[in-house]
Amino acid sequence: MDFKAGTIGTIYKNYYRPEHDALHFKDRTWSYADLDDNVRAFANYLKDQGIAKDDKVILNAGNCPEFLFLYCGIVRNAAIVVPVNPMLTKPELAYIANDSDAKWLIIQEGVMEKHGYTAEGLADSFGVRVLVLNEEMLAGARAASRDDFDLVEDVNDISTFLYTSGTTGQPKAAMLSHHNLVVNAWQDAVMLQMYEEDVFMCVLPMFHVFAFTTSILIPLFKGTSTVIVEAFAPKTVISELIGRKVNIFLGVPAMYMVLIEAGKNNVKFPDLRIAVSGGSALPVEIYKQTKEIVGLPIIEGYGLTEGSPACTFNPTYGVHKAGSIGVHIPEITVRVGGENDEELPDGEVGELLVRGENVMRGYYKRPEETAAALRGGWLHTGDLAKKDEDGYFFIVDRLKDIVVVAGLNVYPREVEEALYSHPAIKDAAVVGEQDRLRGEVLVAHVVLKEGAEAESNEIISWLKERLAAYKIPRRIEFRDELPRNSSGKILKRMLKEG
Repeated sequence: MDFKAGTIGTIYKNYYRPEHDALHFKDRTWSYADLDDNVRAFANYLKDQGIAKDDKVILNAGNCPEFLFLYCGIVRNAAIVVPVNPMLTKPELAYIANDSDAKWLIIQEGVMEKHGYTAEGLADSFGVRVLVLNEEMLAGARAASRDDFDLVEDVNDISTFLYTSGTTGQPKAAMLSHHNLVVNAWQDAVMLQMYEEDVFMCVLPMFHVFAFTTSILIPLFKGTSTVIVEAFAPKTVISELIGRKVNIFLGVPAMYMVLIEAGKNNVKFPDLRIAVSGGSALPVEIYKQTKEIVGLPIIEGYGLTEGSPACTFNPTYGVHKAGSIGVHIPEITVRVGGENDEELPDGEVGELLVRGENVMRGYYKRPEETAAALRGGWLHTGDLAKKDEDGYFFIVDRLKDIVVVAGLNVYPREVEEALYSHPAIKDAAVVGEQDRLRGEVLVAHVVLKEGAEAESNEIISWLKERLAAYKIPRRIEFRDELPRNSSGKILKRMLKEG
């Protein structure tokens, strides 16, 4: 059996053990037989609603088993799932609906209530059919047939659009195939040396590729168990880690501060075998403290949406190098490239380039940006890196002007555009600033129009109406002018240096 040849909707059938625990959520447990029953039910329910091949379906929901059932159900109908952050505002959601040519929006009832949406209003605004994840949908799925089908004809067909920021400042959809995601789950499982009896925790947001591949697809691929947690609430996470005997925890750097504090209070995690950090660079101090206080070395890796996402990891049972993103995962080539993509000698800094079956098919409706990102057969990551004599890679800086806030990419230009829409603001520049807990935070530098007045709180409130919470700057710096070069480009490095 070729374990790398499956589809996302059937990935759990590779090592199918019907009675083994598949999912834990709150006080409920689903076996793999239960999982299969629910996936088939939701696939048939969505088929009855009219979802068909190549339809783009936005999935807007928080962490819950139904997110997975819907994801698998959508792609079993050979449709394309477009997972989105539930924190997105209506204008941000409208952009994705329009850009992706979405026909459907599946939205969790709690998300609707939080934003004050109605199904009718969303349908009218976005020109889509809206399905609400609520008790009515669950009843419909329970009543649906259990026909076992998978309408995907080719594993290289697109399964997922994942929106990511790029050099234009506008989010764009990375097109990932079934094979991209399945092969990356296989690569990661081999690299990290996962076992069938492992218990994973998924507390990272499931709409994000890091969470979905590493915390959902890997355990499904291996037939292991996953503990799903709605959000990162420290007491809940610690209780579940201990009570569910979690072996594998995947998080962003800020989450490890909680484990460190627990360790300082003599809380032990005897079953925890592997801790993986991703989403943003892991501060060396957090790595050291987790190892010394919790007794667990963090495995840092590197990935990006276009890579499905993982490309490198420090080896589970090999040498860990603090500050390094590790070595390449199986059946993938990673190099530090020069101006013509030639491989640079060890120690020299160049762009990190990736080649492998995990690399995206391209960006939706953006042929020029696709050609630039995949030129010469390499995925150009936009990150500057170097490699040591042992084959370990180190990220030095980013070519792209992206700020990573708590593991989520924020493109400053998007925030700047919102600032420029404020009637009192003449000029604006947004930069990232290092933060001990969140990795980076946003700082907005603004110049007011002559005679205009505005206070930080008022500007923040203006932004909150237009942007998701994680895109809001930590503070506003008022300036008389912004530093620029001779061609008029704002010198953001000077702003970062103060």
